[in-house]
Amino acid sequence: MTNAPDRFPFARLDDLPADIRTRILAVQEKSGFVPNVFLMLARRPEEFRAFFAYHDTLMDKDEGLTKAEREMVVVATSAVNQCLYCVIAHGAVLRIRAKKPLLADQIAVNYRKADLTQRQRAMLDFAVKVTTQSHTVDEADFAALQEHGFSNEAIWDIAAISAFFGMSNRIANVTGMMPNDEFFLMGRVPKS
Repeated sequence: MTNAPDRFPFARLDDLPADIRTRILAVQEKSGFVPNVFLMLARRPEEFRAFFAYHDTLMDKDEGLTKAEREMVVVATSAVNQCLYCVIAHGAVLRIRAKKPLLADQIAVNYRKADLTQRQRAMLDFAVKVTTQSHTVDEADFAALQEHGFSNEAIWDIAAISAFFGMSNRIANVTGMMPNDEFFLMGRVPKS
């Protein structure tokens, strides 16, 4: 599949409500391109607003988890769900936030062998369990995270990020959304 299949074409910037167009243009100015997820979700403005409100609430805070750790959860969850778009796009963000050019690839292929702390590995064990077997989460899972210093609020965030990106992964997969070429190189080599 290619970007913007005929079934679900990308929104046109000129046709969008002002608030959404303004947000997309701000992202374009900061990154140098418009991530395809913005144009795909903008097809449905109310859903776009709701999606990014929750996304930003989960991903733009530092309490409990670092921003890099939040991206680790996204990459691990997206790898399990075989979401090419999110693995590549959030892998790029993870490389930048963690300042480790190999980490996203390691997590996407096998986080258990990635260059992680024991705390981060426990976090990803839980995120993957939420993604694949949430019905089996029990007190032992919470105890394992608490041993690594995670508060109940941080545990909530791990679960919420896993769940949110499970939904996002499915939309990306169903629509055939492909990652922008720019994501593949981001954070791999120092800026010149």
